Amino acid sequence: MLKEEDKIFKNLYNQFGWDINASLKRGDWSNTKDLISKGKDWIINEIKLSELRGRGGAGFPTGVKWSFAPKKVGSRPHYLVINADESEPGTCKDRDILRFEPQKLIEGCLISAFAVSAHVCYIYIRGEYINEGQRLQKAIDEAYEKKLIGKNACNSGWDLDIYIHYGAGAYICGEETALLESLEGNKGQPRLKPPFPALVGLYGCPTIVNNVETVSVIPTILRKGGKWFASMGRPKNTGTKIFCISGNVNNPCNVEEEMGVPLKYLIEKHAGGVVGGWKNLQAVIPGGSSMPLLPKDVCETIKMDFDSLVAAKSGLGTAGIVVINKDQDIIKCMARIARFYKHESCGQCTPCREGSGWMWRILERIAKGEATKDDIKLLSEVTKQIEGHTICAFGEGSAWPVQGLLRHFSKEIDKRCFSEPTIKKKRKIPYLVDQHLLESKDA
Repeated sequence: MLKEEDKIFKNLYNQFGWDINASLKRGDWSNTKDLISKGKDWIINEIKLSELRGRGGAGFPTGVKWSFAPKKVGSRPHYLVINADESEPGTCKDRDILRFEPQKLIEGCLISAFAVSAHVCYIYIRGEYINEGQRLQKAIDEAYEKKLIGKNACNSGWDLDIYIHYGAGAYICGEETALLESLEGNKGQPRLKPPFPALVGLYGCPTIVNNVETVSVIPTILRKGGKWFASMGRPKNTGTKIFCISGNVNNPCNVEEEMGVPLKYLIEKHAGGVVGGWKNLQAVIPGGSSMPLLPKDVCETIKMDFDSLVAAKSGLGTAGIVVINKDQDIIKCMARIARFYKHESCGQCTPCREGSGWMWRILERIAKGEATKDDIKLLSEVTKQIEGHTICAFGEGSAWPVQGLLRHFSKEIDKRCFSEPTIKKKRKIPYLVDQHLLESKDA
């Protein structure tokens, strides 16, 4: 679907080398000084014209986000923070950018920092990405040696220093305000908004937080023009996107494709098809584990962009596609996801802290055939008590997968649930003791 000449990431599989000399041959840093000389307003307007939306999950328009930063720098310095905390299960696109296309990110940092009047950029990287962080540091060092960043970067007259900060492996730090808290040395917990980071962010200063992929495509958009980027995909869902395809497929992979590409095409063309054939498909999680799954009949025709997936009551998220075939127990799969979110909840909001545990325990009972019909209703109620009642979107991220299961696999759930007298006979140990054991194991 995507033409070879329109691909932004030319070295996604490391065929041509990751070092700076190989990057320069591919066209990175080719006319960066000229782009910066056109001014901040031109850069922001081009990004707005491209209709680029954030690639980290929320899909907020990047140009609009940049325009929120104060145009004049007052007594407080401005900061640019890059979110490389890629902790969403099923997602590994930023990892390959850090490994194989680091100069695209670094060049994007320079242009983005100039656009928002920042002289310091922090790259907050997932703690487990040790090798990727070392690779990125080497790339930053190479960029400093060639004077592409640092004092008078690229002879543009703009100074920029880039620092890497390793996280401690907490999923919640992918949320931008929790990330800023962690960067300041505090416990990673989301902040109340407003105030938004663009006005009161890192150290109380104006801060723009962008995802790795979002910043990495900026230089190419500016070179080829916002209209070029907007010509791919469809309105408000433009450009290219790296899709991560994993699960029950023959060839798990990362692939750059045009926004709006059919899901079936991605799985069949790039991932080698579903294990056991398309007929063996049960469901697909389209955007990382926090997005509601889609059943096979929806997967036949659904297109992979923000608005199409919202219309199907799911979301593009990080575009981490997880394929689940009929060999899997779908309820056990969701119980495993629910346990992950129970473990990763920061505990700040009661609905999320308590509700995530409730969802996991109910799903475990259903999976074991130890749940009653009332548990189905209770499970649905718990998801609604979490959704929309927390400081950040983590609550929704934990509730949506369960809602997707209830929406599309109610028959499967009904088969596993029985009346209360039947359950009492099935249980070999008292219910409360059973729960105590489950919780002690989890602890």
